[in-house]
Amino acid sequence: MRHLLRKSAAVIPRQKLPFISFRLLSSTSIKRHEAESIAPPDEHYDVVVSGGGMVGFAAACVLGHSKRLSDRRILLLEGGPKKPWSLPNEYSNRVCALSGHTQRLFEKHGIWDHIKSMRAQPVRRMQVWESCSEAMITFDEKNQDEVVAHIVENDVILQAIKNQLPDHVEVQFNSKVDGYGLPQDSSSPVTISLASGKTLSTDLLVGADGAKSLVRQTMGSQYLGWEYDQMGIVATLELSEPSDNSVAWQRFLPTGPVALLPLSDDRSSLVWSTTKDSAKTLLSLPEEEFTDALNRAIWDNSSTDQTVQAVHEKWTNLLDVIIPSQGADVRQLPPSVSAVVPGSRGAFPLGLGHAVHYVAPRVALIGDAAHRVHPLAGQGVNLGFGDVAALLETLEKAVLLGADIGDIRELYKYESERQKHNMATMASIDGLYRLYSTTATPVVLLRSLGLSAVNMLSPLKRYIMKHAES
Repeated sequence: MRHLLRKSAAVIPRQKLPFISFRLLSSTSIKRHEAESIAPPDEHYDVVVSGGGMVGFAAACVLGHSKRLSDRRILLLEGGPKKPWSLPNEYSNRVCALSGHTQRLFEKHGIWDHIKSMRAQPVRRMQVWESCSEAMITFDEKNQDEVVAHIVENDVILQAIKNQLPDHVEVQFNSKVDGYGLPQDSSSPVTISLASGKTLSTDLLVGADGAKSLVRQTMGSQYLGWEYDQMGIVATLELSEPSDNSVAWQRFLPTGPVALLPLSDDRSSLVWSTTKDSAKTLLSLPEEEFTDALNRAIWDNSSTDQTVQAVHEKWTNLLDVIIPSQGADVRQLPPSVSAVVPGSRGAFPLGLGHAVHYVAPRVALIGDAAHRVHPLAGQGVNLGFGDVAALLETLEKAVLLGADIGDIRELYKYESERQKHNMATMASIDGLYRLYSTTATPVVLLRSLGLSAVNMLSPLKRYIMKHAES
């Protein structure tokens, strides 16, 4: 019987891992102990999603809407309470730049209509430049009906997904997990021990429980990661004057990138990555002084290297002669910030992490449980939603072929596809972070010349955009 365990499984208690700036966690980091006796589970589910953030709810939602999985029992375990929510007048300080791939996923499953009924700001152009030279690159869609991305508040995304959650998908709030019992192969289900004393079993456990994932720890998957010496400062900004605010701006400073993301005609969202010491100082400033510091970060040219500037000017003139038909886009001036919305400032630590294995028998990791990236490219949550889309496709194909959805051979297909994409993206983002973290003249010169060259090559820019959207 599927509701009874055919094989004892290990139940791993919640453990906290000590922090180290660089860590490689192996299966020896969490030891498995055979339980003396495990009572039969109280309930069995075909799929249990552990973790109720944006990616976890999205997984439960799209799996629930799948026609091929319509007969499967799906449960979402949410550790927090169920809270009423309504759209506030003021924008939240935590937002996402949703890619075209994410938008298409949401449109397919009815989530995008709920987002549009609340609020989402289209980004029609991105302009990225640096403080040590005049080098810049722009991204836009030549088709005016298409957009580069949409800036949407995290709370709006989460509520839209909840609004579209199928009735047959069960959500258990205030569900704290004490431990997971993972089988050595597909002959036994996963067991889940809750703090309430309840025990569940499932054919497939989807770990969506964040960067400190207990699911990942219990799997014993090696985890390579490090903390950047940076914090990400977020805030909601008031612009000096209303405008057609549809450009996302990002400037690379020696201490990290500062980005202004459009929210409305007179509001933008700030994501300012800077050193931890600088972040503490900035957060302690009165709002007026913080606004002045932000405008200096956007506009000040005192760190421009004159040698690099002279060489770069000759380089761009040469490029105009060599590839005039491509044509670089015209530089636009970023907006000025008049004020910070009171109480909207916040900060979070920045780091990188990646699980060597996303899957085990009857287990799959998605979102931050599998990978963590720097926010400079705005790809973090998009990678998570990409995981959701790939996992759905894998499970639907398994059902079509009559395979067990928890079979490791099927789950390896999901892992292979996502690791290939995620690792390439993460390496690119980490490389950009390190490339722009120095003011050494030779490095500044090379990156400036390279950035301007890429900006002139439309096919290469389209390839970069295509990868970012996939």
